[in-house]
Amino acid sequence: MAALKTSNKKFKFRFVFLIVAVVAILGLIIAFFADAPNRQELKSLVIGKVDFTQLRDGTYIGEYAGTKGSSRNATVKVTISGGEITDITILKGALDKEGNPAELKDGMTMNDLFQKVKENETLQVDTISGATLTSKAHLKALENALKQAEQ
Repeated sequence: MAALKTSNKKFKFRFVFLIVAVVAILGLIIAFFADAPNRQELKSLVIGKVDFTQLRDGTYIGEYAGTKGSSRNATVKVTISGGEITDITILKGALDKEGNPAELKDGMTMNDLFQKVKENETLQVDTISGATLTSKAHLKALENALKQAEQ
């Protein structure tokens, strides 16, 4: 009789575990398809060109707001001094709980991407592998800020 109760408990535990696993998998599938329009919009997003030699000094705020979803929206603040970018701050987007740039892939943050932009003086830089869509959203926000700074 004791062996039957133990066997019954194991069966119930496995059954509950299976139900929880199926629900979790279904949730992930639903989330994937719900975000598909937003991902597709970002995949086709074109990052324009900015003339880095024509930037006016000042502080500018740019944002990217997706029309198909808001999970990757981004807002950045750019400071231009002496005609050069001196600071880029993420106001909304890839931030951790403390408000610092979030680690995305292999220890990289958006600051690494922005550093490439500053060094190369172009928005046409490689995105962070594994965070391509988030990178594109932040580059578009940066583009929108820099377009305001162009003379």
